Amino acid sequence: MTPKEAYHKASALGKRIPKLEPVILKDALYSYLYALLVIEGRFILGEPIISKNAQYSYFYAIYVIKGRLPDFMHNALLFSNDEYTKEYVEFIK
Repeated sequence: MTPKEAYHKASALGKRIPKLEPVILKDALYSYLYALLVIEGRFILGEPIISKNAQYSYFYAIYVIKGRLPDFMHNALLFSNDEYTKEYVEFIK
């Protein structure tokens, strides 16, 4: 099963499915979507993979956590030198 398939299965059921999380957390996009739309809160297991993508880290900060990211995600985003870094800095001011 792919992360996409696992996410869609959980999404279709509309609830957190812990046995699918090891698959979902392999992909930044589906980890972010799982946190946002299924869990409707932090997906701590997925944060390491989300932190490797500046765009999803930024969206995770705004739409999931609604505040500052955990330090390791915050630092990864700031050091990414991505277009989302500037937006994130403005967001946390």
